[in-house]
Amino acid sequence: MSAAGERLQKVLAAAGHASRRTAEEWIRAGRVSINGRIAQLGDRATADDDVRLDGRPVRLARAAAPRTEVLLYHKPVGEVTTRRDPQSRPTVFDHLPAPGGGRWIVVGRLDTNTSGLLLFTTDGALAHRLMHPSSEIEREYLVRVRGRPAAEAVARLRTGVMLEDGIARFDSVAETEHTRGHTWFTVVLHEGRNREVRRMWNAVGCEVSRLMRVRFGPVQLPRDLRAGAWLRADEQLVGALAGA
Repeated sequence: MSAAGERLQKVLAAAGHASRRTAEEWIRAGRVSINGRIAQLGDRATADDDVRLDGRPVRLARAAAPRTEVLLYHKPVGEVTTRRDPQSRPTVFDHLPAPGGGRWIVVGRLDTNTSGLLLFTTDGALAHRLMHPSSEIEREYLVRVRGRPAAEAVARLRTGVMLEDGIARFDSVAETEHTRGHTWFTVVLHEGRNREVRRMWNAVGCEVSRLMRVRFGPVQLPRDLRAGAWLRADEQLVGALAGA
């Protein structure tokens, strides 16, 4: 008997041998055996078990492996990255489509005032691996800071600044645009500590006025994906994440 399988009457019904109620009657009558012993109600089975009806082998359906689903979501400012919020703020789960199986697991976090790319998957093992520090998945952000930081401050962000939870540094920092009162940068790092990007800029005396994640590993935020919208990843993208 398999502890991880489905209830025996459900397995027999799913294989098309009888209704679930009829299968239960067979089990009660002692007509069904599993792996050489008389089956009992409550027993579980899989396609790997030897199930027999009146001594004759019964072929059981082998369950198909669940397909990994991945969703790209453009998080707007103001949404929280939790299923429920005690302050009744909108959450990133409010407008997601139903998954084909299981439930959506969010890959990492973005704080309320940060927008951009969030990934969701139905594969818990994939989500855990993508979030684990040992995977060192790159995250890329667009950052707008007030004023124009000195070159020395930007250099410190590359070499490392001390935060309350340890040294942090950007893998790359590149200025992309300077407007009146603000400067835009593209930054890349391979950690996902809480509010890390904002805290690093604060550590060099700069205030972040806008922050958007535009890439997570091999996944770019599509330019035409508006805030609050989602997109299902195709098999090629799912495969790229699995190999990231």
